[in-house]
Amino acid sequence: MTTLLDVAKKANVSKMTVSRVINHPDKVTDELKKLVYEAMRELDYHPNVIAKALANRTTRIIKLCILEDIDTTEPYYMNLMIGIAKTLDLHQYSLQLVTRRNFDIGNCDGYIITGMRESDVSWIKDLKKPVVLFGENRYGLDYVDTNNKAATYLMSQLALEKGYDKLIYIGIDSKESFEYSREAGYLQQVQEKRMIPELHRFGNHSHMAEDFIDDNWDKIEKNTAFVCASDRLAMGIERGILRRGGKIPEDFGVTGFDGVFLNQVASPKITTIKQSIIEMGSACGENLLDKIQNGTSQGSLVFEPNVSLGGTLRN
Repeated sequence: MTTLLDVAKKANVSKMTVSRVINHPDKVTDELKKLVYEAMRELDYHPNVIAKALANRTTRIIKLCILEDIDTTEPYYMNLMIGIAKTLDLHQYSLQLVTRRNFDIGNCDGYIITGMRESDVSWIKDLKKPVVLFGENRYGLDYVDTNNKAATYLMSQLALEKGYDKLIYIGIDSKESFEYSREAGYLQQVQEKRMIPELHRFGNHSHMAEDFIDDNWDKIEKNTAFVCASDRLAMGIERGILRRGGKIPEDFGVTGFDGVFLNQVASPKITTIKQSIIEMGSACGENLLDKIQNGTSQGSLVFEPNVSLGGTLRN
């Protein structure tokens, strides 16, 4: 049977280095990892992760719990899971997707939770295992997210720089931190320009935004830009304007938020805030594993927004 020592000899490194590559790959150079992994493959060596987990009373399982309707967020969460899974795989952890209903079935070493609402705060705070949230919160829980306020401030500023006279905010009807922050960015920009704010909130469904345009078309002035809280809402605004014969971007501007997929399939493509979802998923995994290992709070990790230009704002 191939041993750790055999791998060390084959790779011409110490036994301790092999152990570090297996258990803490983030603390080893890429060159050393390549040597050890090649030796492991040649010798067909597989670390006994299960035995180690049993000895340490761990499971090597991380649960990802999505608490919102995934039908209105795909393919957003697919990218998030890819990012989390890649990081966990490097550390020999498995990712298990759970819902609120089956949350307590089976053991795990920690949780990554997204889609949290105010009603979820108490039971999440009572969890005995380490937790990292994906999504901004104001309840003192560790989280990873985009700088939501800076993003809509930046997008509102861009729309004004393109020459639009009025900004209308189309938000998600949710009493959660991320939405408040997105609204705050828009409001700060229009207040700085001494403009009158106009906000409307809907469920995150494109048909609701499209219906809004249809119902209010006679009241909407030309040279207006719509700052939307999601690409899904932006698609609805875009469809509504085009169906009514409006010209985008000549007479109306539209911006979105997410930049995962929907902005690319819209016609014209939507100018949007592109979130680094895979990278943020990876950060969730890293922060949770650090929390499991060190037992300390990781605080908040905020990614700065990037604008992805499409065809829904003037050049």
